[in-house]
Amino acid sequence: MEIDGVRLPFVPIGGVDALKKTSIPSVSKAKTGFQELFEAELNNIKFSAHAKARLTSREIDITPDDLEKLQKAITNVQMKGGRESLVVFPDKSFLVSIPNRTVITVFSNEKLEEKVITNIDSVVFGS
Repeated sequence: MEIDGVRLPFVPIGGVDALKKTSIPSVSKAKTGFQELFEAELNNIKFSAHAKARLTSREIDITPDDLEKLQKAITNVQMKGGRESLVVFPDKSFLVSIPNRTVITVFSNEKLEEKVITNIDSVVFGS
């Protein structure tokens, strides 16, 4: 059997007419809204399992504004060639692997015990 110049080794269920009437399902509209934007930002900046655990255990909240500032900080450090950076906000700080765009850990500035951070090559002070 031949359909539109293609030779088929079988007869489709419902015959050739049913096959020609079959349409490709349409793609649904992209989701919009805060939750989708928030998820898109989270996907753009990855959080390690350790960082996610610290967010929960230390009860640190991240706002969309925080994510936007973090995104800008990572981009700025990346342009300057940084690899491991500490991004400091007034109330919390993020240790970030710049090439991977991954937050390694998060901590509250007021509960930072030893106040010593090692193995970083840059610090960004966010506002």
